[in-house]
Amino acid sequence: MTASPSSESTRKRRIRDEADALAAERETWIERNSYYYDEDYRYTRFLVPPGVRVLDLGCGTGRLLASLRPGRGVGVDLSPRMVEEARRRHPDTEFPNLEFIVGDLEDPAVLEGLPGPFDVVLLSDTVGSLEDCATALGQLHRLCHAETRVVIAYYSRVWSPALKVARWLRQQMPQTEHNWLSAADLAGILALQDFEVVRTDYRQIVPKRLWGLGPLANRFLAPLPGLSKLGLRSYAVARPLGHPLPPSPSVTVVVPCRNEEGNIAPAVERIPRFADDMEILFVEGHSQDGTVAAVEKVIGEHPELDIKLAHQDGVGKADAIRKGFRIARGDLLMILDADLTTPPEDLPKFYEALAGGKGELVMGTRLVYAMEDDAMQMLNMAANKVFSWLFSWLLNQRITDTLCGTKALSAANYRKIDAGRSYFGDFDPFGDFDLIFGAAKLNLRIVEIPVRYRARQYGSTQISRFRHGWLLARMVVVAYQRLKVAEAAGGGAADESRASAPPAT
Repeated sequence: MTASPSSESTRKRRIRDEADALAAERETWIERNSYYYDEDYRYTRFLVPPGVRVLDLGCGTGRLLASLRPGRGVGVDLSPRMVEEARRRHPDTEFPNLEFIVGDLEDPAVLEGLPGPFDVVLLSDTVGSLEDCATALGQLHRLCHAETRVVIAYYSRVWSPALKVARWLRQQMPQTEHNWLSAADLAGILALQDFEVVRTDYRQIVPKRLWGLGPLANRFLAPLPGLSKLGLRSYAVARPLGHPLPPSPSVTVVVPCRNEEGNIAPAVERIPRFADDMEILFVEGHSQDGTVAAVEKVIGEHPELDIKLAHQDGVGKADAIRKGFRIARGDLLMILDADLTTPPEDLPKFYEALAGGKGELVMGTRLVYAMEDDAMQMLNMAANKVFSWLFSWLLNQRITDTLCGTKALSAANYRKIDAGRSYFGDFDPFGDFDLIFGAAKLNLRIVEIPVRYRARQYGSTQISRFRHGWLLARMVVVAYQRLKVAEAAGGGAADESRASAPPAT
């Protein structure tokens, strides 16, 4: 598959011819700048999980695609010589899951011939050579499903003078002048083409090893606010909008409950019947009062409803949520705290946001509307605001309330989070951060819905202000290590088949 030469602009022909001429020596340029490429590949591996279907548009010699360890990988490049080199370096006998195609991604016929859809569409520096970025990105929808992530890696514009000097000193591969697009430019273009940016990040404020100074700076300084945007590499992760979801998904509302006897019947009475197929699952945690009897009573009183009771095996809310989600039968999963301080009447909003594709982890926020007088103490309010700012920075998405108990996501996305829990470790007694950190690692779109926070009507809070505040502080450290520092170090083990598509620096 190749674009018709008559449809190519003079600029694009020059880019193709230049790439053809450099194909044989591309690996030499990569090895000359191995630190820069190693860091770029590691971070790309952080963004792209192994085993998924990956389309690499502008694949060069295929090293980046191979290093991602895709279940199925397809690389497309404008340069026949680059594709020839990619096939030579990744023969079918050793890489049966990889395919390399000559083609112009701006040619609709090329895209129509690709074996999509893909889980990840990757453009590493490819936007620099496009004639019409908006049209090219818009055409990617035909290769996406509702959960596809488009990953765009490019240079930060602030480095333009330095890169010109690098080319003059022969420290960067020769190249035709490319487009210079900022992260804001890309976000705007993507929005026009019905893609939503869910993550933007910058890496490598020092793209050289420099006797060990580069790794130190990139690991500990580059993630800091104010310094991160000085990084050479910018990354944007976007999700496609407008892809229909299955109609009327089923839902399970998981209600963790311990010593909540007086809240069980009100919970069932107040939960709206907002889905055609709905399960209410109480997960009881070794209560000392009549909670179990109360659940059994509402099950008998409401045979028309699908209400179930499960007993958690361990202790703590996180253990209850995990058991509930593990045995739930719904397509969508929700958490409702049994203290009913977040109104059950708000659950339809969470269902509509998920079913309508507005978000992929939908969380309540108690810090928008005015609260009842005894709902939250002033010290708790101040701590929540501080932690919200910290977590917004750590997660690269705006979070105003991490500990609101009402959260919702699809069962499919929960299974992905559950499978990757070992990345963060088993440290969360609440269950909220398992979901938030896991969603951030998977580049899921997190949205918040304001809720009215009420004072508890029965029982007493099971939150210890200072003990759990200390746990929150520990979680900030864990998130920094695994979502910021570990990103800078690659977020995973290095792979010997390190790869790349961008020009050498």
